[in-house]
Amino acid sequence: PQPGTFDRVEEPWVDLSIISPSRYIGAIMELVQARRGAFGKMDFVDDQRVLLTYQMPLGELIVDFYDQLKTRTQGYASLDYHYADYRDADLVKLDVLVNAQPVDALSMIIHRDKAYHQGRALIDKLRQLIPRQMFDVPLQAAIGGKIIARETIRAMRKNVLAKCYGGDVTRKRKLLEKQAEGKKRMKRLGQVEIPQEAFMAVLSLRD
Repeated sequence: PQPGTFDRVEEPWVDLSIISPSRYIGAIMELVQARRGAFGKMDFVDDQRVLLTYQMPLGELIVDFYDQLKTRTQGYASLDYHYADYRDADLVKLDVLVNAQPVDALSMIIHRDKAYHQGRALIDKLRQLIPRQMFDVPLQAAIGGKIIARETIRAMRKNVLAKCYGGDVTRKRKLLEKQAEGKKRMKRLGQVEIPQEAFMAVLSLRD
């Protein structure tokens, strides 16, 4: 929905339990804090293992949290969670525009505090993944119509003067003007092909 067409936004939260060797407590706390988790308590299961309980937004959990947890604990941690409740949330829709056209598959719902960083990172990643075209391709991240990040994939350049010998300045200028007009027409009509890796970048740009 468009901003101003709703009263509030809620998101589901879960009760989360993590069992891990105690030497990874710091790494786990850092990860959960980055995902907006709220610390509950810590209990030692035995001399070497600890039970950490949190509450966390479900949206922060379902996107690669488990993989990140395994990575930071060398595969030793395990987790369990169940639904807690719905809570008010300051969520926004982060839109991505490629060549001034919105790409719904690249859009995401994200907490406002993370929106600028995520938008900046995503645009930088797309600039690396989308191939160069015969025209400049603007990449933009926007929230509610406000652009928060922008990059441009520069056009491939063709030397139209390569076969133009001699010093005929007028002919050279006409060739360059014709090339510029052609690029403008391509930009108006052109569709930018977005590789699959670009869509996967939406999921990979996490903590």
